[in-house]
Amino acid sequence: MVNFFKNLWARDSVKFIVRTVFYFAVMLVLVYLYGYSGMSGGTFIYNEF
Repeated sequence: MVNFFKNLWARDSVKFIVRTVFYFAVMLVLVYLYGYSGMSGGTFIYNEF
């Protein structure tokens, strides 16, 4: 089973697809977290002082 994944990872097309999906997921998480920033994202704790 391990040899199967090693042989699969040795292919350039598989590396490209896996890395593309990984970076796309990272970008989605960053865009999702960026949506929480801004003035309309709730009250900031120090605005009350």
